[in-house]
Amino acid sequence: MRQMLRTLQIAFTYIGTIVGAGFATGQEILQFFTQYGRWATLTIVFATGVFIWLGTKMMILAQRIGAESYEDFNRHLFGKNVGGIISLFTLVILIGVNSIMLAGAGAIFEEHLGLHYQTGLILTVIGSYLLLKRGISGILQMNSIVVPLMLTLSLIIIFNTLDHPGSHHFLQLGTERSAFAAGLSPFLYTAFNLGMSQAVLVPMARHTQNERPLVYGGILGGLGIGFMLMAAHFAMSAHMPGILKFEIPMGSIAFRLGALVQLVYLVLIFLEIFSTFVADIYGVTLQLAQRLSISSAFIKPAVMLTCYVFSQFGFSSLLALFYPMFGALSLVWAVKLILAPMVPPGKSGAPPKSELLPASKPVPRSTRR
Repeated sequence: MRQMLRTLQIAFTYIGTIVGAGFATGQEILQFFTQYGRWATLTIVFATGVFIWLGTKMMILAQRIGAESYEDFNRHLFGKNVGGIISLFTLVILIGVNSIMLAGAGAIFEEHLGLHYQTGLILTVIGSYLLLKRGISGILQMNSIVVPLMLTLSLIIIFNTLDHPGSHHFLQLGTERSAFAAGLSPFLYTAFNLGMSQAVLVPMARHTQNERPLVYGGILGGLGIGFMLMAAHFAMSAHMPGILKFEIPMGSIAFRLGALVQLVYLVLIFLEIFSTFVADIYGVTLQLAQRLSISSAFIKPAVMLTCYVFSQFGFSSLLALFYPMFGALSLVWAVKLILAPMVPPGKSGAPPKSELLPASKPVPRSTRR
């Protein structure tokens, strides 16, 4: 029962790490899959397989080498010097992405709840700080609540789309895009998202004693991501091409299903932003704690303060410069992960299980042999 619970926590955290705000709004799915018409269904199946394969491999490899942070993992893949540079670049991207997400949280409070923009930022930062004090267990518990709600909403949207006149479009939708672009798109998508998700998946794997929950958690997590991709594509393709004009395409669908579904959807978008923000700050803190001789108790608020400052100035222009570079780097990273040989169990830098389990009581001297 304990292993089953741990497996579900790992699967939910995997899903929650990949399914960020861009996924929840539908823009990522629209750009990487739905716009490719009839090819989208096949590419989603392919992406699901890659998420299962590489996500599971990353977690198992991270556990076997005893990687404390994604920098340890990158140094294993690329070597000490190159791995350190890649990790530093990833750090910049993570801070930029989290600044944008924090700004998105403020926009939700301002546009949909009628509260001040700064109120959304401050509440998100405070809530994140409190959850981060619980460490990796807080992230696991958070995703164990958010992801089942997201899966439930996906089911509701599927059932409501079944009666739509365009429900069959996901198999017949035309496109002007080439088959080559359609085939490359899911690999770009999986590589980028796995490159970002290592910030939380690597330390989570490191704190998992048994490999079996990682294997089954990776499989269930990959299947869950694939299901949500297919559900969103199924719904959006039914409303093509009109849905292309919406900034939040999935929101335009959810808002037609009544006030209750609309409220649930808004809450889920915020929770997605919140959970991803917390997970990324946790990963960044672990990396900085290794690079700097400073306590993580000081690093966490410093990183969140940095994100808060950048969220005031529209960091998107700088991010637009770095995003394509990180996308190209993610392809190289994914290829290195594919080619990386698996480290045999017990022959890695991972600490023995005795270091992960509660210390046993010392044996009285009189009973020692």
